[in-house]
Amino acid sequence: MSRSVHGIELTAAGRVFLDHARLALTQAEAAKEAARRAAHPAKPTFALGFLTGKEIDWLPEAMRILHDELPNIEITVSSQNSPDLADALMRGRLDAAFMRPEDRADELVYRRVTTEPFVVIFPSNHRLAVHDAVELRQIVGETFIIPSKTAPTLACCDRGLSEAVRPGYHSGSRSRHITHAVSIIASTGAVALLPAYPNNLLPSSVSSRPLTGKAPTIDLVVGYNKANRSPILKLFLARADELVARVSKKR
Repeated sequence: MSRSVHGIELTAAGRVFLDHARLALTQAEAAKEAARRAAHPAKPTFALGFLTGKEIDWLPEAMRILHDELPNIEITVSSQNSPDLADALMRGRLDAAFMRPEDRADELVYRRVTTEPFVVIFPSNHRLAVHDAVELRQIVGETFIIPSKTAPTLACCDRGLSEAVRPGYHSGSRSRHITHAVSIIASTGAVALLPAYPNNLLPSSVSSRPLTGKAPTIDLVVGYNKANRSPILKLFLARADELVARVSKKR
């Protein structure tokens, strides 16, 4: 029996030859790909996560430290809220993340890199803009921006501050992260009690002031999975103190 291929009649022997030719071609392509991979091996990778807004301070110095030690490393970067960063660390999608310490994440280890005081953030034309620092009693009656459920650690701290200015506390929109909160403040005239954010990164329409007295604080940590045995992670953690010193010097 014969078979037609592109109009050409093939005998049984011809079909066998064609099958062998296709197999040889497939094997040749596989060998070519293997040779290419051998000549250009995959770069070692390191996945780094940031609480949205924190990459502005920490990413440049983290990249510098990693590339000083491993110039051929491939670094992937993502910005998310803290619970999502914790989930990514637990699932092995991230090697390390600059985040808030999250509860119910027993697989994770945290190393504090800085402690941030809360400040008041408001529109630049707000009545409080004439002050160098603000007392909590001065914001009684204001409409506040509240952290959303995607930031439970921040929301817990902010809730305590909000209670301190009752009565007269009015709940406004919920913010997913610092940049979202700044946008809401600029457009609605509301205020927020949030961790300090560099004034040079705020738009001209928004300002911040420290709280008088001993302001509440919140930690920023580097989190990682205790089961992660990456040598790059080990190197990164070994130079964490240097990283903190470099960022602190620039502030």
